[in-house]
Amino acid sequence: LARIQTDSVVMMLRELYPGLRFEIVAMSTTGDKILDTALSKIGEKSLFTKELESALERNEVDLVVHSLKDLPTSLPPGFTIGAVCKRENPLDAVVFHPKNCGKTLSLLPEKSVIGTSSLRRAAQLKKKFPHLEFRDIRGNLNTRLKKLDEKEDFSAIILAAAGLKRMGWENRIGQLLGPEDCLYAVGQGALAVEVRAKDQEILNMVSALHDADTVLCCIAERAFMKRLEGGCSVPVAVNTLLKDDQLYLTGAVYSLDGSDSLKETMQTGVSYPHQNEDGPNDDVQHVGITAKNVPGQAQEAAENLGVELASLLLSKGAKHILSVARQLNDA
Repeated sequence: LARIQTDSVVMMLRELYPGLRFEIVAMSTTGDKILDTALSKIGEKSLFTKELESALERNEVDLVVHSLKDLPTSLPPGFTIGAVCKRENPLDAVVFHPKNCGKTLSLLPEKSVIGTSSLRRAAQLKKKFPHLEFRDIRGNLNTRLKKLDEKEDFSAIILAAAGLKRMGWENRIGQLLGPEDCLYAVGQGALAVEVRAKDQEILNMVSALHDADTVLCCIAERAFMKRLEGGCSVPVAVNTLLKDDQLYLTGAVYSLDGSDSLKETMQTGVSYPHQNEDGPNDDVQHVGITAKNVPGQAQEAAENLGVELASLLLSKGAKHILSVARQLNDA
């Protein structure tokens, strides 16, 4: 999947800059190597990014392609997200064991086991489908689908629809989980291109890939997550909608079993003219994203929306829910 995502970004860049030659360097990260432990238990913030950022720092590579949801809300100094590409469907999808083909989660027999490596998914779905059991499953998409199909351990697994679509396996999606069933992860479905913050040439080159709507939605989501100090060790979830110049952000926090939760929605206007912001402010980052071609005031409004929504949840007790979830998960 990582390779397919990188190829898709390089293809867009080749179309924009036919005179340039792009060389792809494949690497593996800590997150790719530790497959016998739940993601939430490894406790390493830059699980899928550290090795790639080291190569970026040493000038061995000029840009790195990530799933945006893998990138921490605070990047190490010297790095920035130079492009956020147009978002693929951000929803979660259920892939069923062949024997359960045609079913939905609500129709699965009592005590059916569902595989997911995400605390966020498990917390929401345990509450919504109390008759099901949730168990950890790790590995890349190919490995997880193989585990599902070839063994009888799981009745279904939950994956991001975007990944399945990019792999060309959309036909395996048995059920899409809408916001009423399962809010998605911050940045889910979007690809990010990370670059050296001071490398103006590369920054200008990749900034053509920015999708303005996706940038604003993801800034709001990342600001929400950052203010909550959430990561993959706590269940934090979002849903964003940009319609008629209004940005709507729904955010939620959950206890590990989903019994305790807080959810709110807020909105803000994001219709601002593009001002020429050259000069000392031309590289302002918003939660790690540098987007010169998106109006700065719109980015600020999106960031403030995320911060305000998180502050509202914190005022209602989100900190307690998240710290209990963190302690239980660590235990």
